[in-house]
Amino acid sequence: MQSYLEETKFLNFNHPQFDDFLNKFQPSSHPTENAIKLYEFVRDAFLYDPYHLDLRDEALQASAIILKKRAWCVEKAIVLATCLRKVGVPARLGFAIVKNHVGVEKLTHYLRRPEIVFHGYVDVYLENKWSKCTPAFDTRICNFNKVDVLVWDGKTDSLFQEYVHEQQYMTYEHQYGEFEDVPVDLMHSEMKKFYPHLFENKYNSKEFSFQHNA
Repeated sequence: MQSYLEETKFLNFNHPQFDDFLNKFQPSSHPTENAIKLYEFVRDAFLYDPYHLDLRDEALQASAIILKKRAWCVEKAIVLATCLRKVGVPARLGFAIVKNHVGVEKLTHYLRRPEIVFHGYVDVYLENKWSKCTPAFDTRICNFNKVDVLVWDGKTDSLFQEYVHEQQYMTYEHQYGEFEDVPVDLMHSEMKKFYPHLFENKYNSKEFSFQHNA
């Protein structure tokens, strides 16, 4: 369990930027309550933005992500796992392939296929058990898409908005599992397999950008 409490290259919670970031957070004395409040805090601290993806090592460090106003699911998962470890709650990163079924026409246009590879979530150890949560979809984006905000009780998995009224919203197609740190090599290889065009061409516009390790 100790390995899920330690600072890593990407989950660098001892960076001084984190003290400033968490100054806005009002902690609780109970570990589970604290974890839930951190989940909500990180979820809503950034506007969910899957149109500007940066896979470079320096961009995936938590200390860099917290300086942004917008973030995609992997970035938000990194920040939440880092915050949890900083306050002494064991946490690990989880990744999966998902399909969104509502409001993804623009993203599908850029990715050229329906699968979203390396969707990020966090696996948290509380009260002698692991439970998964997804801080990706903030209150603003949920209100815009007319879906309920994901809540997490610290005990049961909270991974996706399953339905919008009667229409299915998201499905998990494949689980990569959980990791102590960001599996950068695996992320690059999987994204190259699914989205080779992103690595073969340059994308750097206001509408969509993609950067990666050379």
